[in-house]
Amino acid sequence: MRKKRAKKRLLTADPKFGSTLVTRFVNNLMLDGRKNTAFKVFYDAMDTISEKITEETPIQVFEKSLENVMPNVEVRSRRIGGATFQIPHPVREDRRVSLGMKWMIGFARKRNEKTMQQKLSSEILAAYKEEGAAFKKKQDTHKMAEANKAFSHFRF
Repeated sequence: MRKKRAKKRLLTADPKFGSTLVTRFVNNLMLDGRKNTAFKVFYDAMDTISEKITEETPIQVFEKSLENVMPNVEVRSRRIGGATFQIPHPVREDRRVSLGMKWMIGFARKRNEKTMQQKLSSEILAAYKEEGAAFKKKQDTHKMAEANKAFSHFRF
């Protein structure tokens, strides 16, 4: 028999912006349990963004860029009669946020700038302008789901 589902832990809001979304993002950004370093990287990236964009606050830019990267549908493999089909499924809200954050951080790490602050700020700005690798990943995911729409009747 399977074990019980793990309970969702309540996250504390971050000290600067008072947002649990920022804390969640920093937790994904963190390596080897270095949360203070991750917060410093994030806040420095926000400072860089505030220098480049003046009409909105950096937290609004961050939330808009995250919204631009979060997918609405994804494909999941399902084996039916010896064949494996990619079946489009709508994405739960919690998973949408997780995927968006992971894509943004992953593609920021692969960028060619010198420091992580620069990489993260440029990836957030690119997502804000609806361009960049993380946004392209969302577009590709949606295209894949659209291409396999014919198999959506296999969904249960």
